[in-house]
Order: sequence, then C-alpha cells, then structure tokens
Amino acid sequence: MGLAAAAAAAVRPCRRRLLSSATAAAAATVATATPLFPRCPHPHHHLHGRRLPFLASAASQQQQQSGQTAASPATPPIPSDPRAAVSGNLPFFDRVLFPDTFPVETPPPSSAAASAAAAADEEVASALKVREETEAEREAWRLLRRAVVSYCGEPVGTVAAEDPECTETLNYDQVFIRDFVPSALAFLMRGETEIVRNFLLHTLQLQSWEKTVDCYSPGQGLMPASFKIRAVPLDDNNEAFEEVLDPDFGESAIGRVAPVDSGLWWIILLRAYCKITGDNALQERVDVQTGIKLILSLCLSDGFDMFPTLLVTDGSCMIDRRMGIHGHPLEIQALFYSALRCSREMLVMNDGSKNLLRAINNRLSALSFHIREYYWVDMKKINEIYRYKTEEYSHDATNKFNIYPEQIPSWLVDWIPEKGGYLIGNLQPAHMDFRFFSLGNLWAITSSLTTPKQAEGILSLIDEKWDDLIANMPLKICYPAMEDDEWRIITGSDPKNTPWSYHNGGSWPTLLWQFTLACIKMGRPELARRAIAVAEEKLAADKWPEYYDTRSGRFIGKQSRSYQTWTIAGFLTSKMLLENPELASILTCNEDLELLEGCACCLSKKRTRCSRRAAKSHVVE
Repeated sequence: MGLAAAAAAAVRPCRRRLLSSATAAAAATVATATPLFPRCPHPHHHLHGRRLPFLASAASQQQQQSGQTAASPATPPIPSDPRAAVSGNLPFFDRVLFPDTFPVETPPPSSAAASAAAAADEEVASALKVREETEAEREAWRLLRRAVVSYCGEPVGTVAAEDPECTETLNYDQVFIRDFVPSALAFLMRGETEIVRNFLLHTLQLQSWEKTVDCYSPGQGLMPASFKIRAVPLDDNNEAFEEVLDPDFGESAIGRVAPVDSGLWWIILLRAYCKITGDNALQERVDVQTGIKLILSLCLSDGFDMFPTLLVTDGSCMIDRRMGIHGHPLEIQALFYSALRCSREMLVMNDGSKNLLRAINNRLSALSFHIREYYWVDMKKINEIYRYKTEEYSHDATNKFNIYPEQIPSWLVDWIPEKGGYLIGNLQPAHMDFRFFSLGNLWAITSSLTTPKQAEGILSLIDEKWDDLIANMPLKICYPAMEDDEWRIITGSDPKNTPWSYHNGGSWPTLLWQFTLACIKMGRPELARRAIAVAEEKLAADKWPEYYDTRSGRFIGKQSRSYQTWTIAGFLTSKMLLENPELASILTCNEDLELLEGCACCLSKKRTRCSRRAAKSHVVE
C-alpha cells in the first residue's frame, strides 16, 4: 500500500446521522460508535482539568531528580516568580491562567507539607495578585465560544463571524483555516486543546490527495480555504440526515482563486499545537506526515520561475481580492519560510524524507538571502536605488532586476525615516512594490526571515510612523492606500477596496496578535501594550468589527461585519501572550546561522557559494 493510500485508509470521512423521533432506535448505535480520532493520553490529565504537557516536562524532571515516584506524589513548591510556573509548576500556572474554572485537584498533602504550602501561598499572594479579566475579555470569551461549531458531536472550529443582526451570511458562517489560527491559539493557551486537535485532523482529511487533469479540481496537497458542516438527507429520507464537511478550495471565492496560505497556516498551527501539548504522536502519524509532505511538494515543485520565492496570483491569501499583489508577495514568502522551518522540525527522518529535507534546507537558505537582500529598504537602500544604472547584462550587475529609479514613489521620499526600514511588498523584474504590508513584515520577524537588525528596524519604523500604521485602531493592513487612477486600474474599481478601506489601507484588529508576537520576540512588549490599549477602548463598544476605514482608522468599515471571530480571538491572544510571553515560543523561530552556510548567490564576480560570514556581513550592514 502506498503512502497516500495508507493515509487515506487511516482517516475516513466521519458521518453522523441526525435522526428524528421516528428513527430514535438507531441512536444507540451511533452513541456507541468508536471515535474517529483516538485521544492521546496525557500523563497528568487525571489530576488536572486542563493541562499543557509541554509545561509539565520540567515538573516531571524535578520529581525524578528529587527521587519522587508515581507511587509517592508530592505537591511541588509554588515559586515566587510567576514565570517559573511556565517552566514546570503547573498548579500555579493553572491558578494564574484559569482562576475561575477547572480548579486544580492535588493529592492530599501531609500536615507539614500543608503548612509549608500555606505559608508559600501567603507569601506569593502578598507579592503577586492574580489579574482579573476585564469586561472586554469576558465578553470576548463568551463571543468566541458562541462561534464554535461542532461536527459529529465534537468542536472542530469557529465560524468567521457570528452576527445575530445580519441576515446575509455569505461565507461568514464557514470555518476558515486562516481565520481559525488566532482562535486556536487562544484555546491552546487556555489549555483547551481538543478543538485544535479536531480541527487539524478534520481539515487534513479534506486535503486534496488525488492528482487531477482538469482545471476545475484542486491540485494534489492543496488545503481548502474553508469548510462548512452540512446536513444531507439519507436516501431521499427526510427523517434521517448525515453531517458532512463541505470544503471550499476557491471555487466559491471572489475571483475563484485557490488559497495558497491555508496549507502554510495549517503547518504553523500543527507545530504550535504539538509544542504546547507535547502530543508528538500526532505529528508522527502517517496521515499527518503525508499531509505535510503533500503541502511541501506542492510548494517546492519546479516551474519556470527563477526565484526562490513562491509565485502566486492575486487574491490567494488574506488579501483575497485584486490588489496588485500577484507575483511574489511578502506575506506568502514569510508564511512559506515559517512553514518550511516548522516542517523541518516535525518531519520524521527516514529514507523517504531525506530528499525532501535536503530540498527544504536549500530553499530556506536561498529564500532567506533573497528576502533579506532584495526586499529590504531603508534610507541607504533607497539612495542606492535612486542612483541605479539600468540595462545591465552581466552576472555582477548591481541592478539585478532592472529596477528603474523612477519607480520610487513620491510618498516614500518623505515617509521613510532616517533610522529603521522594512521589507517591500513585492519584487518582480522591473517592478518593486514599495507599499508597507503589515502581515508580511510582522511574520518575517516572527519566523526570523529577517536579520535581527532588520527586525529591530521594522519595529522602529512602526514606532516612528505610529500615526500612519496604528493611529485609532491597530493595524493598517498596508500603507499607503491606492487612490484615483491607480485604484481604478489595479483594483478594477473595486467598490469594497476603495481608498483607506478593507484591503486597500484599512485597519484590521486581528493583526494585533501578530504585532504582539513580533514585539515579544524582539523584547519590545511596550509597543504591543500601547497598541492593545488603543484597541481595547473601542472594540467591544464597536461590536468587534472586521475592519476600520479612513486614513486614521476612525470609522467602522462600511461593509464590515460585526462580531468578527478573528478580531475577537486576536484581541484575546494578544492579551494572553503579553501575560505569558514564554508561550510565544510555540510560534516563533530563532535565527539559524547555518542556513547561510549553503547559500548560493553572487556576492562576488566568481559564481561560488558564499560563506556564512560573507552573507551575514553583506545582508546585515
């Protein structure tokens, strides 16, 4: 049996009959059915209502070192430093994160141990007060749970928006892979991991595994943009139904464009789930390994493109309408790089994966150099572009992409600060998109696609241009907006993407969690706190809208949905990350200097492989 066939046999569509009273006798059979996905046992689950196994490892090591065994448990000491809880003291961690629900159950201690624990509790209580959730946070959790949808009796995701006042649902009643990520992170950091596990496995079974020859079916390995749970009649019987997952690979989307980012987000979320739960058995399953390989094979396939970046069309990512981002948009490159880094950690090393791992390393090296060298702009780089010579036909040409200096837009001349810089939105022959795209820049920091110096420069630019990028609502999806003839030509006069609205310079609160993640990684949490404070003042009062309009983000978007789930989840995730910055490690990647060892580039007249030192000095300076 081949690998794909074995994976298909391991995961089969799950159907649950919804029976009327006339057929209630069959319900007992359904109730005793074997669950589709067996639960992975957690070592401390019998003691604690919520458990994050990757945080439990340190506690287990401490018990082993102190000679404790399973037969003689003891209550671990409560640390005075709350961060010590994240490294192993789970009861304290639960009290910090979950003060109102799921009380911790521990074995009854001895009288001496009880006295010592009471004294420690009093000492901690005097030094540290557990923060109470704000009214906005409590409402956000209520709304997030209301958005949860179930399949076969188990939670599998959250709908895009749950607005009771809106009668036209469109596709906002579907579960989007991209949109669910901040919801999944909020649940993971809350210790509620079941919904994320179910989501990962059910979306995996929707992945396209069969090669096709026509242009109306998804390519092998493609993940759907979204799915919806439908009740389908059985055998023309109106009294019996079955639940089915109905995926959308772009055939119902605006422009009928297949999603490029869904598979990349799926890999990133899988790694986050496995790191926070310690459920490595999940990522080692045959079907999961096959799913990762199919996504990577689709992204790493050879084509006519000469660049290490991923070539995509307009509308294939978060910006899902025509916005002039076709080619090599930064958002896709940052997610692509992050997915490659995550996959390299999770792939099981065997004879079948050696070539794939080699291809991943080669692509990572080339991609990191390409983005760091050719996408980065600051005052120094813009001065170089301003003096570019054109029509250079040689291997050692300075202007490798034949960029004309006249492409430098007038707004950039006065906007770029003396210190700091950013990664441009796109690069193609004779074309540089100088717009600032928030998601691509922030995720480049998170995944270490940028150098540390460049990452600092991006946050410095955001701080310097706060009124342009944050203003009254974080965070501009791109800056500046296209206006007048440029808007009419590039967007096709899109009535939703009018200047400073929606994807054309609108402000999206969901980007707040990625901004928070980048700030934590670079040791600048004060910027995130400042942005969260701005958002918290308005989001609940404005009914958690999808986006805001105008240059300063003062108005609720003219077509914005209320109670947008990823707005709600992004806010919660940002708050939880700030309170527990150690948890940011489930999403971030550290700088890997070895990637530059095998970087094939043309830093000198000789076409040789550059050394790590040469590549670092050439990129960072």
